[in-house]
Amino acid sequence: MKVGIIGGTGYAGGELLRLLLSHPKVEVCIVTSRKYTDEYVYISHPNLRGITDLKFSLPDSEKIMGSCDLVFFATPHGISKDLLPDYLDRGIKIIDLSADFRLHNPAEYPEWYGWEHSHPELLRKAVFGLPELHREKIRDAHFVTCGGCMATASILGLAPVVKEGFVDTDKIVIDAKIGSSGGGSDPSLAGHHPERFGGLRPYNVVGHRHTAEIEQELSLLCGKEVKVAFTPHSMNAARGILVTCHLWTTGQLQNRDVWKAYREAYDNEPFVHIVKNRKGLYQLPDPKVVLGTNLCDIGFEIDGHVNRLVILSAIDNIVKGAAGQAVHCYNIMNGLDEKLGLKLIAFH
Repeated sequence: MKVGIIGGTGYAGGELLRLLLSHPKVEVCIVTSRKYTDEYVYISHPNLRGITDLKFSLPDSEKIMGSCDLVFFATPHGISKDLLPDYLDRGIKIIDLSADFRLHNPAEYPEWYGWEHSHPELLRKAVFGLPELHREKIRDAHFVTCGGCMATASILGLAPVVKEGFVDTDKIVIDAKIGSSGGGSDPSLAGHHPERFGGLRPYNVVGHRHTAEIEQELSLLCGKEVKVAFTPHSMNAARGILVTCHLWTTGQLQNRDVWKAYREAYDNEPFVHIVKNRKGLYQLPDPKVVLGTNLCDIGFEIDGHVNRLVILSAIDNIVKGAAGQAVHCYNIMNGLDEKLGLKLIAFH
């Protein structure tokens, strides 16, 4: 299948290229960038030197629609909502990595993103691109919207215990740590190395936009409104996410109950591992050992002292939290082996 990538110079676009260029069922024919038009893609993504001679091109919609069967949007938030409808009208399959179509309710965009949605009629047509929750819908979809990176880690960690009714859904606290690549590739003072190095900085302490999609997906899962308190922190690493979720149980909970819930949810999932070991240094999830992969490691501990359940979830924010999720959805949409192009071993 011939595919295009709109917005190929960012970190998510670079990871898409890394994964798709070695995918046996993909031909990347167009990668766009206004800033780097006619430059080789390896100028922005030096790890691709010797792998491809592709050059960035201007985002010419007619050319892209005439050349591609499927298009990935790896554009900044707020861009794809105005570009994407024309592609859908022409029957082009779409996988959008931005936040523009993640929320079903258009009234939530002014609250969480600060703008009115220009195409609210498309929000219900977009399938939320988390295969572990929406595989069958993704299989028949023409338009998939991938989840946010911290939302992905949080939803996967929480979904089984919320679905089983083990916890109070009015009081879920999520503490997230994320590497600097989560802020995107545009330089800022917050991402400047001397400011970031050695620090652990909270930001958007209340009202972070990923709260909305976490609440949306968990509420759909359990059939009632779920409330989440979410706070992220920038950590001294380039990539990776660890979310620590604090939940209060509705009754007496045993380890075997939680194990059973996770096994039932994820036993057949190729990219989810339950990590709760008794030996070794990495007894619980740590983003360090999933970097470069599409894996999500999930672990838990029960705190009987205060009837608390602690869930830990670790991913690579640019792979499982962005490009890898998109490729996983691509495989499902096209009836391919889900692991195709994603059989990646983490480095340690």
